[in-house]
Amino acid sequence: MDEKDVKILLVEDEESVASFVKTELEFEDYQVVWAEDGKKALDLFTQEKPTLILLDWMLPVYDGMTVLRRIRKQSDVPIIMLTAKNSASDISSALDQGLDDYLTKPFEIEELLARIRVVLRRLEKMRQQNDVPDTSLEFGPLK
Repeated sequence: MDEKDVKILLVEDEESVASFVKTELEFEDYQVVWAEDGKKALDLFTQEKPTLILLDWMLPVYDGMTVLRRIRKQSDVPIIMLTAKNSASDISSALDQGLDDYLTKPFEIEELLARIRVVLRRLEKMRQQNDVPDTSLEFGPLK
């Protein structure tokens, strides 16, 4: 999957963190759209159809877990949580509710980029498996 074809929805209310992550992702040739709260995240998710979502937990309007649950009702888009919440119970709860990965703040940008690549590789493999043509043969009622 070419980075230029990847659109990432970055959901982060801290402008300094969002600006840094957005700049680094764009340097890697990803398209990035930014939402500073949970409501805008849901709106942009519907409008932009992102390939992947980077989601903070503690957000204004709707928190990250609410955003996660609402998106999971309609999509399996990969979601990586970026948050300061680092307890084992928070992490396991979030993963059990459908997250693809979880990274605690503060984080190294190299690790975030690596985790994005891993999730995108997995997504690409799934897409390729779903694109396998039907090679069955039919002869009358026999298949």
